[in-house]
Amino acid sequence: MAEVVVYSTPLCAPCERLKQYLESKGVSFVAKDLLMDEEAAEKMEDLGIRSAPVLEVDGRCYSGSELTPEFLAQVLGIA
Repeated sequence: MAEVVVYSTPLCAPCERLKQYLESKGVSFVAKDLLMDEEAAEKMEDLGIRSAPVLEVDGRCYSGSELTPEFLAQVLGIA
């Protein structure tokens, strides 16, 4: 199973939707709060990603318009 991390911020509706989607599909993930986790925030900054949520699957990060249900199903290998 892939290692899945969701980088999010508090009160972020798209972040909550992404986490709910993953939970509904039975995908286990680690959630990292970009306001509380300095290391996670620096990682996103280094990657040039300025918006949340960000989905990391086995070390590759996806964000923004990439995070469609179709794309998520493909990258996570779920139906």
